Amino acid sequence: MSAAEGPLVVGVDSSTQSTKVLVVDAATGQVVASGQAPHTVSSGDGRESDPRQWWDALCEALHQCGEAAHEAAAVSIAGQQHGLVTLDAQGAPVRPALLWNDVRSAPQARRLVEELGGPKAWAERTGSVPGASFTVTKWAWLAEHEPEAARSTAAVRLPHDYLTQHLTGEGTTDRGDASGTGWWASTTEAYDDEILALVGLDPSLLPRVVRPGEVAGTVRDSHDLPFSKGTLVAAGTGDNAAAALGLGLRPGTPVLSLGTSGTVYAVSRHRSADPSGTVAGFADARGDWLPLACTLNCTLAVDRVAALLGLDREAVEPGTSVTLLPYLDGERTPNLPNASGLLHGLRHDTTAGQLLQAAYDGAVHALLGALDLVLDQDADRTTPLLLIGGGARGTAWQQTVRRLSGRPVQIPEARELVALGAAAQAAGLLTGEDPAAVARRWRTADGPVLEAVDRDEVTLNRISGVLSDAAPLLERGTRTP
Repeated sequence: MSAAEGPLVVGVDSSTQSTKVLVVDAATGQVVASGQAPHTVSSGDGRESDPRQWWDALCEALHQCGEAAHEAAAVSIAGQQHGLVTLDAQGAPVRPALLWNDVRSAPQARRLVEELGGPKAWAERTGSVPGASFTVTKWAWLAEHEPEAARSTAAVRLPHDYLTQHLTGEGTTDRGDASGTGWWASTTEAYDDEILALVGLDPSLLPRVVRPGEVAGTVRDSHDLPFSKGTLVAAGTGDNAAAALGLGLRPGTPVLSLGTSGTVYAVSRHRSADPSGTVAGFADARGDWLPLACTLNCTLAVDRVAALLGLDREAVEPGTSVTLLPYLDGERTPNLPNASGLLHGLRHDTTAGQLLQAAYDGAVHALLGALDLVLDQDADRTTPLLLIGGGARGTAWQQTVRRLSGRPVQIPEARELVALGAAAQAAGLLTGEDPAAVARRWRTADGPVLEAVDRDEVTLNRISGVLSDAAPLLERGTRTP
C-alpha cells in the first residue's frame, strides 16, 4: 500500500450495473486502492436486481482493495437513486428491487399526480412531479400488482440505504436520496404523511433521515468486510448528489453526466419547483439543492445503435439530416414512458455513420433542452459545462455536446466521481469540513477545457420539430397491454 499523508477513507459507488470502491487518502485525495464487481439487471419490461448482489459485489470490491480498506477510518456509500428495496422482518429482500429505469409504474404515476391535485401541487410540495422513475410510484405499482409482497414488507429502503444498513445495523438515509422518493417534502424536509397515506405506506417502515455531516453509525462486527469494528459510516447519498460532492460543485456550475442514464444538474441555493416535471427539485447532500433533469437513454442506447449498425461507437460521420430519437427504454425527459426509438428522414445516401451521429444528437438534445431550466436565472452562461460519466471520455460524445450546447466543455481528469464524492463525505466526518470543500482541495474537477463553438441551431430545431410532430405516436408506444 502507498504511504498516506492522512487517514484513509472509503467511497463506494453502487451503480446500476456494478459496485466500485475507492480507498482514498483524506489529506491529498490520492486513490491508494480500488476494486469493482458487477451485478445483473433483468431485461424485458421490468428492470430489477437482487439487492443481495449489491452486498456481494461490495464485499468483492472491498476485498480487492486489500489491507488499505481495513485501515480506513470512515466509509460512505453512494447508490443509484429511486430504487425500491423491500425487506421482510428479518431484513431479507421480499422480492428483487425495482430500479430507477423500470417504467412499469407509469399508470400509477399519472394517477398519483391527479389524486394530489395535479403537477403544480406536487412540485410545490415535494419539489418534483413524480414520473415512473420515482420510488413512490413503484410502491404504488407493487401494492396494486403484488399486494402479498407489499404486506410482507417490514422496511422500505433505497439502494444506498440497504448497503449502509448492512454496515451499521441501522435504517438510515440522507436528504439527497430521500428527495428522489416522492414521499419526502422539500418544503418541510420531512416525510409527507398525506402522500404516504395516499399510497398506503406506513411511515414507520422508512429509514431515519441523517443530517448533513452527521454520523449514520459505525461498522458492526457481524459481517465479513475488511473494516475494523467501529469504523465511522457517513450518511451516504444518491449517485448524482455524490458526483456533485466529488466535483466540489459551487452554485451555478452546470454538469452533464453521460452514463446508463444521462443527467444535467447544478447546485442551487434555491429550492426548485418545476410544475412541468422536466426538472426534479432534488436536495443535495450538503444542505443546498440540486435541480436535475434525467434521461433514461444515454450511453447504452447509443452503444446499442452502434452495435445494430456494426460500427465502433466512435465511427460517426457528419452531414446528416436524419433524426434518431433513441428512446429504447421509454423516456423520462421528455416524459414518454411508453416510447420506443424513432427514426425519421432516412434517404438512399444516408450512411451508417450518419445514423450513429443522429443517435448521439438525439440523446444530447434531450439533456440540453433542460439545461436552462436547471440553472438559476442569474447563472453565468459562459461557465464551462462539466462533462462527466463513462461517456465523457468519448470523442464523439465530447464533440456532440460541444456542438449542440455552444458552451465551453471541461472534462475533469478525476475518474469515478461518485465514489470520490462518497469518499469526500467520509473524509468530512473526520475533519469537520464541508465535503465539497474537501473535493476542491483534492482538485477533482481539474481537466482540459474545449473551447466553445457556434451552437448547431439547425440540428436542435430539426430534432425539436420531429419530437413535437411525433409526440402522439411516441406516447402511444409499442408495448402490448
